[in-house]
Amino acid sequence: MKFSTIGTSWITEAFIKATNHFKEIELVSVYSRSEETARSFATKNGALEWFTNIEEMLETDTDFVYIASPNILHYEHVLACIEHQKNVFCEKPMALNERQWQVIQERAKQNDVYVFEGYRHLFSPNYKILKDSLKQIGQVRSVMLQYIQYSSKYDAFKDGNIGNVFTKEFAGGALMDLGVYPLSMAIDLFGEPDDVTYFPTLLENGVDGSGTLVLTYDGFNVTILCSKIAQANMPSEIHGEDGTITVDHIAPIQQLAVYNRKTKETVNVAEEQLDLDMVYEVEVFLGMVKEGNIRNHELWLERSRLVAKCLEVARKKQGSLLFPGE
Repeated sequence: MKFSTIGTSWITEAFIKATNHFKEIELVSVYSRSEETARSFATKNGALEWFTNIEEMLETDTDFVYIASPNILHYEHVLACIEHQKNVFCEKPMALNERQWQVIQERAKQNDVYVFEGYRHLFSPNYKILKDSLKQIGQVRSVMLQYIQYSSKYDAFKDGNIGNVFTKEFAGGALMDLGVYPLSMAIDLFGEPDDVTYFPTLLENGVDGSGTLVLTYDGFNVTILCSKIAQANMPSEIHGEDGTITVDHIAPIQQLAVYNRKTKETVNVAEEQLDLDMVYEVEVFLGMVKEGNIRNHELWLERSRLVAKCLEVARKKQGSLLFPGE
């Protein structure tokens, strides 16, 4: 299966490394707006061709396209791939709002292609163990999930060099970049919330450097902490009437423990897994396309739609976190 890439950041290189675990996948071309960057990235990663024009790349013989461009460009790039009848593997968030997702779903169905959003943390072995462990803790009563990670671009931001991840013009910020990880986990575990509210800490240019997202469910709330301007060492927890599940990190989960309230015992249930956890989502995507698994495709699309919907509701209720075109 031949594939091409849009985007030349570290995450694209990580994806390429993940595909190296599968003999049937071959990188054939890369795209960048910069000729020098495209050529250098292609040479470094063994691509046969490089392009500075997306349309030209999509006219070549490639089976799917991996997209890791700035958030604001995902929708445009996904639709371009679909129109050329290419399967799509896009980094989150694939869509900024529910309307964009509806268009993506309709176009994908019309062109008979698969679109897949890259939530690597939802396909790892330890996440599956977490889901299976929920039944051990009884009725869920509260959840606290965090993704608080000091951005490598924040020091530059403070010096006046503002990167895409810290601008609303490119749909950046803590919620869209990091909060989407625990949000997608919550939706996968508990379904669509009854209500969504976001309390951001805004930087001087109006982007959210950090924030607290509250999801309201029947009988419990999910509190999500996300930040690109601080660093946390605390775990995330799911609290039930009969016990508690503790994880060290949302993506990836390396340590996972289940506490039993009645026996007072804590059992570590995590398994050793690959450091490059993108391998697991590549495996799922590859199987879906090869087997034509429409049912799984529809389930994953619905989960992604709900994530896009919640992100949109949270931002619009807050009022100031609107992106170009909204």
